[in-house]
Amino acid sequence: MAKKRANGEGTVRQLPSGKWQAQYMDGWKPDGRKNIKTWTRDTQRKALKAMQDYITDKENGLLTGKEIAFADWAEECLENRKDNIGTATYENYRYMLKHLKAYFGRKKLADIKTKDVEMFLTKLRLDGLSDSLQSKCKSMLSQIFDKAIANDILIKNPAKYAEKIKKGPQKEKEAFTVDEFSLLMANLPENWIGWSIRLMLCTGMRTQELLALEPRFIAEDGSYIEIRQAVKREKGTAVIGPPKSRDSERIVLVPEKVQYCARLLRDTTNRFIWESPKKPGHPCNPSHFGNQYEKAISSVEGVRYLTPHSCRHTYVTLLMSTNTDVRTIQSFAGHADMKMTLHYSHAEKNARQRAVEQFNDAFLNRQEETTETIWTE
Repeated sequence: MAKKRANGEGTVRQLPSGKWQAQYMDGWKPDGRKNIKTWTRDTQRKALKAMQDYITDKENGLLTGKEIAFADWAEECLENRKDNIGTATYENYRYMLKHLKAYFGRKKLADIKTKDVEMFLTKLRLDGLSDSLQSKCKSMLSQIFDKAIANDILIKNPAKYAEKIKKGPQKEKEAFTVDEFSLLMANLPENWIGWSIRLMLCTGMRTQELLALEPRFIAEDGSYIEIRQAVKREKGTAVIGPPKSRDSERIVLVPEKVQYCARLLRDTTNRFIWESPKKPGHPCNPSHFGNQYEKAISSVEGVRYLTPHSCRHTYVTLLMSTNTDVRTIQSFAGHADMKMTLHYSHAEKNARQRAVEQFNDAFLNRQEETTETIWTE
């Protein structure tokens, strides 16, 4: 029979096996049942000590990480932040947490070591997940452990000491060549999607910025466009939000030859120049725009299909080829960091070929002439 102790101190009893079991009621579970903590030891004294240590740590706010499963603590951390972050950010965190919970699951916080974190990151890499996702998962993992340290559950953050993620070579951003650019400008249809693509190619607007454009943000003469907002996707629905960064809020100058496109797009009674075909007064979903974009690009012979964002890459690449100052390009594109602008500084393929031909004409042909003269002599 269990020996009842003083109120709030739990119970202790001897099991048929001869071992001793101490139990303590630690509040209530979400389903209304009692939350019973149990310790089984060889002697009564050891069982009582294990229970008393737990009660003391609880009273002092020093619950051990050996009592808390990773999945439970991670969920609690995310839910505590829910009211302070946007819906889209919460969904991104939820997606990362799915990977974290699938690997660490019911493992106790205190049992997770640095090598476990490194093995988890290695698995993500072997599964073909992006460098960006690997980095974000490590960051989220570190925040979860930091929160445990702040609450006196852990004394060390195992993610903090994990080896840095070895990133793969950075992919060159795809852009249309000069020839493809010329073909697109000349042969895109003269309609809503054609005018929109021309503006993207000649201003570097992001797709999300284009879809959030209202007529009032376009100058009457089409000479400039104000970027004040952008489309965000929340659970598959397009909603209006702020631009990507503080520097993304800007005024875009429109080249004279495509100002007519801006004027024509401005000429609408709709709230947005790209309005949802199913929800009047709401912005168009990027997936719908993407379908229209693909049809338009595919209709121009001699041009590869590249994503809508490649129009932005094309704009920056072409500006680079004119030796425009990097800071000026940064202001046009709305990059928060100049490093992002400098990433576009790879040579456009046609320009690279021209450079090789110029080198050949200037030096190699001259070398051949010199060699022939020597041998003739």
